[in-house]
Amino acid sequence: MVARKPFFFIPALLVLGSLYLWAGDAASFVDLGFSPDGKIYMFAQYGVQDETLRPWADLFVVDVLQNNFVAGGRLSYTHDKAVVAGQDGSGALYRIISRNTLADRYGVNYLLQGQPLFISLENGDTGTDGKGETIDFRDFEQGASYRAALVPFVEGSGNDLKSSFYINVDRTSRDGTKKSYVVGTPQLKRSHIVSYRMRKVIIAPQDGSVVFVIETKKQGERGYDLRYMVEALRL
Repeated sequence: MVARKPFFFIPALLVLGSLYLWAGDAASFVDLGFSPDGKIYMFAQYGVQDETLRPWADLFVVDVLQNNFVAGGRLSYTHDKAVVAGQDGSGALYRIISRNTLADRYGVNYLLQGQPLFISLENGDTGTDGKGETIDFRDFEQGASYRAALVPFVEGSGNDLKSSFYINVDRTSRDGTKKSYVVGTPQLKRSHIVSYRMRKVIIAPQDGSVVFVIETKKQGERGYDLRYMVEALRL
């Protein structure tokens, strides 16, 4: 059975993060912006390791047309000391951004962040545990409406568990013209990821690049870890 979800249009940019207690460690998602032509997208995630309390961060640069990382477009950093009480791990993100030139190399402008078209406001357990979900949302500026259906595949259990997914996207333009797209890589099997959820959809400020922000629920040593990935679509 496919779960149906209402859409929410929110003009202000919200940061997705850990809004609830979780047995494991939860990442915070950060939109770092597009290149002026919308062909490149940069995002990051950061957090604090549940067991060691060390801050960590991942930085990603995506080729929107290929829906894949650019060469050298994945960086990770984990600090060698635990955070001070009250810190959220964002210092690791600032460090990884300041010590590389990916944004300059690929022309990413931090001020060209995506316009939110959909944001999930649900808290609590994440993912659909093997079930799909469907969301509806609109681009009010372009007069287009969307329906996106995430279709997951989960196989195995325990240490042998693997999963994948793809997203069917239907777009109806202002004049009623309809187009359908398939986003994702269902042949890529990800180990230990139990489920996926569409947490956010954004569109580039100057063209038709759409990015789906996917929250993943991954088996960890002390529970489930929440992480983020994206699927990119060039309309």
